[in-house]
Amino acid sequence: MPANPLGVALRSRRAGHHTLVWARPDLQAPENFTLTSPAFDHGAPIPERHRGRLRGANISPALTWTPPPAGTAELVLIVQDPDVPIGKPATHALALGIDPELHGIPENALANPSPIPGIRHGKGPLGRRGWAGPMPIRSHGPHSYVFQLFALDRAPGLPAGCTLDDVVTAIKGHVIGRARLDGTYEIR
Repeated sequence: MPANPLGVALRSRRAGHHTLVWARPDLQAPENFTLTSPAFDHGAPIPERHRGRLRGANISPALTWTPPPAGTAELVLIVQDPDVPIGKPATHALALGIDPELHGIPENALANPSPIPGIRHGKGPLGRRGWAGPMPIRSHGPHSYVFQLFALDRAPGLPAGCTLDDVVTAIKGHVIGRARLDGTYEIR
């Protein structure tokens, strides 16, 4: 398949990792637990089955983590793509209400509604809730998909359908630990 001229033209335009929620100075905390996936290794390509709904099954990958720090009341997961050719990263998942007693979530647990009791979804791309798998512009080059898991000392109490800005505001001053997993995806 020939290269997509739009993807080629925009290759040098990227929001950048500095625009991730992870990079915000007001959300810094120790990286004191670990986030992994049986579907892919840190820095490796995300399998095709997790690709976005336009051309794939749009099934969220299973995630596992080591115990979060003592005093964790809730976990919040934010998945972002900092390689989009606009000024801020695209949000591919925003999940609140994750029980810190869990040691992971199974494949497709980020579906809306979630099969895991208590998980609520904030709004992602185009106002959708739940997992929105990788769908980068063809020929734009590899995109990073950054899974950011935040341990909070209190539940933010936000309803389903909240925005990323609502979540960031609610968790400021309450992040006591965090973990990160990066995957990649590219459509040539």
